[in-house]
Amino acid sequence: MSAAPLRPATAAIHTRQATTSARPISSPIFQSTAFASASSDELGRVAVEVATPDFYTRHGNPNHVEMADVVATLEGAETGLVFASGMGALATTVLGLVSRGDHIVAQRSMYGGSLSLVQKLLSRLGVDHTLVDQSDAGAWEAAITPATRLFLIESPSNPRLEITDLRAVADIARARGILTLADNTFATPVNQRPLECGVDLVWHSATKYLAGHSDASAGVVVGPKHLIDQIWMTSLNIGAVLGPFDAWLVTRGIRTLDLRVRRHNDTAAVIAGHLSGRPEVGRVHYPGLETHAAHDVADRQMSGFGGVLSVELVGGLDGAARFVEHLELFQLSASLGSVESLVVHPASMWKAMLTEEQLADAGLDPGLVRLACGQEDVADLIEDVDKALDSLHIAFR
Repeated sequence: MSAAPLRPATAAIHTRQATTSARPISSPIFQSTAFASASSDELGRVAVEVATPDFYTRHGNPNHVEMADVVATLEGAETGLVFASGMGALATTVLGLVSRGDHIVAQRSMYGGSLSLVQKLLSRLGVDHTLVDQSDAGAWEAAITPATRLFLIESPSNPRLEITDLRAVADIARARGILTLADNTFATPVNQRPLECGVDLVWHSATKYLAGHSDASAGVVVGPKHLIDQIWMTSLNIGAVLGPFDAWLVTRGIRTLDLRVRRHNDTAAVIAGHLSGRPEVGRVHYPGLETHAAHDVADRQMSGFGGVLSVELVGGLDGAARFVEHLELFQLSASLGSVESLVVHPASMWKAMLTEEQLADAGLDPGLVRLACGQEDVADLIEDVDKALDSLHIAFR
């Protein structure tokens, strides 16, 4: 280019990009949709590389690579892919692994969005499914057909905190050449590493504990490179692309994941034990309690029991509504895993995704309430739930 000064419209675009010899402690944000190549040959090469960070952000971005690498490291996986949401991660992964005429085995107690994917979208696309009791390893084996290609696992499950024996189910699948995909959102890799139990792939709604601050929506799947490569090809077509800034936010959140999750664990355990002694509570679902039906399995495969618990309240639907409306520190919100304590009434929230019959099949009691414990002082949270429970005692005594 000539040495003549650039005209304003050109200069505004082609001035030299900022560079530095410094080494920032916090990674920069690569807020760019595309990256320049030095030659046509180089452009053609990077265009076909899996999750390349220097071609086009739908293919990959340096912030994507950093986030995927840290989650893969935490989970003990070879590599990973990131997405714009947890459901983006799940849907893209499943569609990358199964085809029309295939069969999936999934558990009855599972996040409503995951159940909706299996029962509505995949069924419409010609992928059959069978729902099983996740606590019965024999039920998984009995559900296998010649067309079964995938087991969908979630442990602990949302919102009933049921436990799947990861090793037993993974062994059954591997013996039959069936892939296993586990949702580890509730546990996080701090508390549980499904790949160590023989599971093939692990996914997260990174919006929750991984990000941890209610300010980023993201998803991630990790596992062996040959499977991630296969999923990436589907990802290019679906385009559930995570923004670079959100990837940066999730990675920043992960830096304190271990500290935060241990606090979540401790708080939930205290509150679960406290609620077990309240007459307004019919049942507490928390795998850390010895009264939990699968406590022994959870104790074997988890190093901590998580920050989420659910309770069945007296008064059913009316009791649940009254309870959540009388809470102050537990905010009524659809998410979990953040520094703030949150509460939801699953039967109300999921009725838009599932029919009444499907809600009942998933074990969603009308009086079930899910509590996601945050980072507040546990004494303040106990005072909050006690006040709400006192309102039930008055109303339903």
